[in-house]
Amino acid sequence: MDSHQRSLSTTYKGNFTTFIFLGFNSITIYNMLLFTLILMVYMVTICGNCLIIMVVCYSKTLHSPMYFFLSQLSISDIMLITDIAPNMLNIVLHERTPISYFGCITQYYVFGSTEGFECYLLTVMSYDRYLAICSPLHYVSIMKQTLCIQLVIASWLLSFSFAFMSIFGVSQLEFCGPNVIDYFFCDFSPLVELSCSDTTRVQMETTLLCFPVLLLPFLVIVVSYIYIVVTLLKIPSFSGRLKSFSTCSSHLTVVFIFYGTLTAAYLIPKEGQSPMISKIMPLLYTVFTPFVNPFIYSLRNKDIKDILKNVIYKQMAFL
Repeated sequence: MDSHQRSLSTTYKGNFTTFIFLGFNSITIYNMLLFTLILMVYMVTICGNCLIIMVVCYSKTLHSPMYFFLSQLSISDIMLITDIAPNMLNIVLHERTPISYFGCITQYYVFGSTEGFECYLLTVMSYDRYLAICSPLHYVSIMKQTLCIQLVIASWLLSFSFAFMSIFGVSQLEFCGPNVIDYFFCDFSPLVELSCSDTTRVQMETTLLCFPVLLLPFLVIVVSYIYIVVTLLKIPSFSGRLKSFSTCSSHLTVVFIFYGTLTAAYLIPKEGQSPMISKIMPLLYTVFTPFVNPFIYSLRNKDIKDILKNVIYKQMAFL
């Protein structure tokens, strides 16, 4: 970077106001193929999640807590992939793609908020399945529309609040060294690595935030399913157990994918891991998870499949 470019990317105090993404610079010969693939995944994800939202709103038979939470999950997935994918497409096409400091912080905030919300929403959905299977007689009286809305609002508020705490710590850091991020979006680790400040406190705060945002929701989900499994084992017929468990299978699949990809990305040791692998791993929970969620809930859910078939049949009959 020449002196003119450097003057544009730093303030008078020496803090950078612009970061440069290297992205996938090591696979430039496949840029157009990668661009096409990401664009197709992005479009299918948006269409699939929008379709689920419209189907839930369209059909009165789907006006239940489970499908209301599912529509909220689709909204979160749309926000997450829209926060990551468009900038990633730009990075694939252009080498050394710049992003402003404010844009980087905003991207990290939206990313942290949507990931946190999904943790809480999956927990709420596990509680919904727990009540439906373990306390079916009290389900309707407990899971009223008011409570569902309150649980979703609380999930958003908690995720926004914890993400703000993390953002506040990162925003206090100074960035006076290299401003090149060898990554494809603004995440905590790449930003901390670029800081010329003491990051011990920020890293400790973020580690502590993992408990209320990631670990505690996961423990609640595990406990909920322990109770669900115990209840299912008490059902005498195998067909009855299978039918009851089928209402949980989609949610359980999403939980495994979501927490499995996060674990693979953050807990697997980075030593000996190639730079390209370390970049591909985050794609699992930023792009892959929002992409597969609509397929999991539509292909494994009889109600949604029946409604989609009816809608398609009516449209064909109309034509």
